[in-house]
Amino acid sequence: MFRGINPITLDAKGRLALPSKYRERVAERCDGQMVLTVHPFDRCLLLYPLADWEVIEAQVNALPNSTSRQARRLQHLMVGYATELDLDAANRLLLPAMHRDHAELDKRLILVGQGQKFELWSEARWTTMTETYLDEPIGEDASAELINLSL
Repeated sequence: MFRGINPITLDAKGRLALPSKYRERVAERCDGQMVLTVHPFDRCLLLYPLADWEVIEAQVNALPNSTSRQARRLQHLMVGYATELDLDAANRLLLPAMHRDHAELDKRLILVGQGQKFELWSEARWTTMTETYLDEPIGEDASAELINLSL
């Protein structure tokens, strides 16, 4: 499981170094083979170990795309932008320019562990989003599962 918020930097060539606390898990789980794609609802990137991505990709591709606009959106964005990446000898990933542009990434990034995957955010966008979250209490439109969650 990947968890935690990690400030990282993007070098001039578009590479990021995977934080050391994740390197062993990534090596064990996927031998450094990762898949990068865009988030279908937020302006950030998703980074999966290859085996975990293949499960997600199969689920997305199995959606009934002929009748659902949202299914087509998921397929176009998540599968269409999916790019295989390999950790180099220095534990870095080279992010394609198209992906960096989509997520508006600059030098300062936030890598967020989300269980089986990571989210990759621009630091500015992450800060704005989390400040908004903290200012908005859970409202009446929250699902029963969320309201009844005991933390």
